[in-house]
Amino acid sequence: MPSWTLIAPLTGWIFFAVYYVTQSPIILVGLGLALFVCVLAAVHHAEVIAHKVGEPFGTFLFAVAVTIIEVGLIVSIMLAGGPAAETLARDTVMAAIMIILNGVIGSCLFLGGLRHGEQTYMQTGVSAALATLATLSIITLILPNHVTTLPGPVFAPAQLAFVGVVSFVLYASFVMIQTIRHRAYFMSDDKQVMRDETIDETTDVPLPSNRLTLTSGAFLMMSLVAIVWIAKTLAPTVELIVASAGAPKAIVGVIIAGVVLLPEGIAAVRAARANRLQTSLNLALGSALATIGLTIPVVAALALIFDWKLLLGVNQTNMVLLVLTLLVSTLSLSTGRTTIMQGAVHLVLFAVFLFMLLVP
Repeated sequence: MPSWTLIAPLTGWIFFAVYYVTQSPIILVGLGLALFVCVLAAVHHAEVIAHKVGEPFGTFLFAVAVTIIEVGLIVSIMLAGGPAAETLARDTVMAAIMIILNGVIGSCLFLGGLRHGEQTYMQTGVSAALATLATLSIITLILPNHVTTLPGPVFAPAQLAFVGVVSFVLYASFVMIQTIRHRAYFMSDDKQVMRDETIDETTDVPLPSNRLTLTSGAFLMMSLVAIVWIAKTLAPTVELIVASAGAPKAIVGVIIAGVVLLPEGIAAVRAARANRLQTSLNLALGSALATIGLTIPVVAALALIFDWKLLLGVNQTNMVLLVLTLLVSTLSLSTGRTTIMQGAVHLVLFAVFLFMLLVP
């Protein structure tokens, strides 16, 4: 285990403690650098655990761990932000879906295809994931714009409670299918191998020991918690910069989602470059499902308890982009084989999303 992967989370916690005591703006620069190295460390430890427990349990655990951190970050900022944060959950979930389906999957398909030509995966599992994701996305982000009980893109309390329960039930059902009933749908037909970038042939990676796996698990949690606390500390500065630049408030949601999803994104791209596209798609689609299936129920419950006004419906532009993204994802991942063309389409959609966010 590289020593930097153990030092990085400790460094993050040290910078956080120093800033908490001194409140020095200069430390914010160090916090930003510490955030980046903690993300890289989290990726390494997550890959160790995923290789030990095998597919799809490894990617599932990684997705859930990161999503729990994301939920904690959203909730903590909403508790501190009050009414000003009523759109934060919507903006973060929307950004997470676009980042995962277009940014991460697009990068995986493009870079993997660029290196290996054509890549394969189990289409049955991907189809199940996309069907679940499309249902959750439409129900939580588009349906609020069309209900009539309350004006505006909001659910009535009974509707919000129902959607929260349905979202969790759908996600729990998917997890049961992925890990118990039909685990084979999410495993590649080919032997999972890691490609050494310095040679052409593939070589088997030995399983890490139990001690190494437990160590990686502990440092993964340390890294993820450090990421969320550092991100929370940097959030007011980011919001101030966004407001000073006159950029839309939704940019904050994109930044939050981007920071939290960065470990999974890097791990997914590395897996695709190693010709393990199945692992990449398990990570990407699993994290997208966990983002909605866990975030929405928790935020909905807290909104009902604390009487928050929760705006979930996206605007017309994002509605079009969301539906188009789901349609393109279904088409590009419908054959069990991918090339750089599918990756290019997804990356263009991601660029359109970012551009329309800045220039609505």
